[in-house]
Amino acid sequence: SINDGYGTLIVSRLISVYDGDTFTVDINSFPAIAGRDIDIRVNGIDTPEISGDCQDEKDLAIVVRDFVRDKLSNASKITLLNTNRGKYFRILANVLYDGVSLEEELIKHDPTYAYRYDGGTKQSWCP
Repeated sequence: SINDGYGTLIVSRLISVYDGDTFTVDINSFPAIAGRDIDIRVNGIDTPEISGDCQDEKDLAIVVRDFVRDKLSNASKITLLNTNRGKYFRILANVLYDGVSLEEELIKHDPTYAYRYDGGTKQSWCP
């Protein structure tokens, strides 16, 4: 069934990082129509939004985006685990860069760059 997911995928090319929990890749193991310019949403976390509700959130979103961009663009291997289709046609995935969990690195960062999120009401990043 469609809910069985896509298993583990290896990113062929990182195209861009939009924010801390959304980035765009190519996956060469998919046909070009499905595997080019694919948006990935990191599973299980929420990070500040670039178009946030306050300046503090917007500023932090840029810092977190740059942190993620640095980790992913310098990784020799990006692995997507537990992949599935989410809303907005994105692929939801747990993300490893060189074997390190992106979600855990963001959550344990001090000050925190992410919190655990299961699709319910989002916490505010604004004071």
